Amino acid sequence: MDAQQSRRRASAAHERNNARQRRRQAMATRINESRSALSRLPLADHPRLQQLSRQGGLLLQDARWHIGNNPLVLRGAVVLAVVLVVLYFISYLLSGRILPGISVLDLGLSGLSQADAAAKLDAAWRDELQIALVVDGETVESVRPSALGLELDATETAKQARSAGLTGMPFGRELMPTVSFDYLIAQTYLLNLTEQLNRLPYNAGYRLENGQVVGVPGQDGRSLDVTMTLERLNLDTAQVARRGRLDLVMTTLQPDVTDPAMFLDEVEALAAQPLELKGYDPFYNQHFTWPIEPVVFVEWLEAGISSLTLREETFLPYVDALNATLNPNDENLRFLSPDETLEMLNEAISNRESSVNLRVRYRPTTYEVQPGDSGYGIARKTGIPYYLIEQLNNGRDMDQLSVGDLIQIPSRDVTMQHPPLPNKRIVVNLDTQSLVAYENGQQVFAWAISSGVSNAPTSPGIYQVLNHEPVAYGSSNTLCDTAGLVCGQWEMNWFMGIYEAVPGLLNGFHGAVLLPNGTLLGGGSVGFQATFGCVMSRDDEARMLYEWAEVGTVVEIISGEYPPVSDLARLATSGA
Repeated sequence: MDAQQSRRRASAAHERNNARQRRRQAMATRINESRSALSRLPLADHPRLQQLSRQGGLLLQDARWHIGNNPLVLRGAVVLAVVLVVLYFISYLLSGRILPGISVLDLGLSGLSQADAAAKLDAAWRDELQIALVVDGETVESVRPSALGLELDATETAKQARSAGLTGMPFGRELMPTVSFDYLIAQTYLLNLTEQLNRLPYNAGYRLENGQVVGVPGQDGRSLDVTMTLERLNLDTAQVARRGRLDLVMTTLQPDVTDPAMFLDEVEALAAQPLELKGYDPFYNQHFTWPIEPVVFVEWLEAGISSLTLREETFLPYVDALNATLNPNDENLRFLSPDETLEMLNEAISNRESSVNLRVRYRPTTYEVQPGDSGYGIARKTGIPYYLIEQLNNGRDMDQLSVGDLIQIPSRDVTMQHPPLPNKRIVVNLDTQSLVAYENGQQVFAWAISSGVSNAPTSPGIYQVLNHEPVAYGSSNTLCDTAGLVCGQWEMNWFMGIYEAVPGLLNGFHGAVLLPNGTLLGGGSVGFQATFGCVMSRDDEARMLYEWAEVGTVVEIISGEYPPVSDLARLATSGA
């Protein structure tokens, strides 16, 4: 039994010896390979370098052997490695640097002092970081965080990174930044963004293809939900900054009608007839005609719940383009009212009309006071009744004007309450005390008149016939008795009001006047100033004018202060 154990021990010793020999041979092979690699380096043939290489290889071989075969040496090596690592981290702690593996906003902060980390974060936040605004997975815009009211507290964020310690080992750790949020700044930015992002729902529409009307199905629209987006941003402020992304909350807007088939026949009928828009400027007596091509008109149409109507987002840009043609000198005074134009064209569509009459309107202006101007003088120059200018400049003393002062002037439209008739015009010349009436550009009447006396003058300007009264009444303080208690009243035949001299008091056309004393002021008074602001004709002529001029007929009263504006007024002045 002892002999058998001795043989086993001898065999085991032999195997251990063989294993050691194999390890030494492997080590020698690696050393030789290292020497071979070194031999390919520059200066590898240098004798001193070769000697150092052999000595280093032997030392490395001995160290590995001792570590592998001596547990005490192995433990010592491990302890040494741990001590070195501990010393490494102690050096970080003592120097105040951020430990390895810590990052914020994808910026590595390892090895930086707290102050350097804060500076690095602040610079990246201001100069590099962008927040992607995303709708349905698509980036619609990229903005600086400050645009959304986000501000980084770089000092606090660096402090948190320093406090993270060894949590970044071994796989690294991304910390959340410390970010503040200004609700009002973000709200303002998002509200401004709505115009870019919002899309109206598209009701079923139409287009022409090869001369045939084709229906276009309705499509959903969308609207930026500012409130919900702000709530999301407020709840995830740091996360939005870390990811560099904000998903905007959108609301789907559904169209009223998606199927175009209901009005397809009606659209085909409208497309088959010509359409033209006609504009009229009653002040200059200018006429405009804008023919509309069927391919354009059809694309203006959309299917409403109960009828065809105009698609505003398509039609209104066309109105803007027309307005640009009305102001070739960029004065921006004349325009077609979008709402009025839309209403009238919708009415034409409903009635299957092929022509639409539109009125050219005017914007308010300013007048710069010139030497010698007065409030009443400015009214006579601009053709606007004085009280209307006074009302618009409320609180301004119109008797105390200085050269260069700017006076607000109402729109010319204030003198025209009714749709103007484009085919009739009455021209009154205060300088020559005459009247000429035109119909379709041709003179139909011409005679002498009497206008207001110097202390109650007729106001020049462009007005219109406002009403008809076979007999109207008027009075004046100058007709009061000597005690000033009873004022006389006169009667005017064939009265037609044309403008308010003051609120509630109309000046207008009339014929003979029955005075309080029973005498007539009429035929013998025409040809010179004799009224209290009205325009008087002989009684028979006044009746002809009364029966000819409908409400809305344009009246242009000219003088040296207010020269002719229209072509017909210039024609009347020339005497042709």
